[in-house]
Amino acid sequence: MRTLVTGGIKSGKSTHALVLAQAFPAPRSFLATAEAFDEELKARIARHQAERGRDFRTIEEPLRIHERLEDNMVLDCLTLWVNNVLYYEKEAEFETWLAALVAGLPPNIVIVTNEVGMGFVPGDPLSRRYGILLGRANAALAAACDRVVLMVAGLPLVVK
Repeated sequence: MRTLVTGGIKSGKSTHALVLAQAFPAPRSFLATAEAFDEELKARIARHQAERGRDFRTIEEPLRIHERLEDNMVLDCLTLWVNNVLYYEKEAEFETWLAALVAGLPPNIVIVTNEVGMGFVPGDPLSRRYGILLGRANAALAAACDRVVLMVAGLPLVVK
């Protein structure tokens, strides 16, 4: 089943995605988009790796995630993927990569993302562009997935 798990920061998205992916047959893969740009992110990545244990083979890819898709996979996360697209100045490729991602979704995948547009409109152009791109990605993947789960305070709410 194709599932999109969304929600706010520290709402339990990644943990819930791992629980859902346990229903997939082995071997399972974990496609990580995060890059350790600072010490806090290095620590977060280490925590996530420990949480996955040996149940998942990790694939690291910050940009061309559509080329690394496999069946029985967790993709964590779209939020950092969009960040990477902007950081590496690849916004011109965004729509093509997003379309390839949607077209290439395997039968069993759990995709983690964040809802960042539920608050105020950001005051700077870069943050507004980020929110727009992530919103497009979230909407496209929600439409392509069989199930969408919104995490609120650690609780999964099935949206679709």
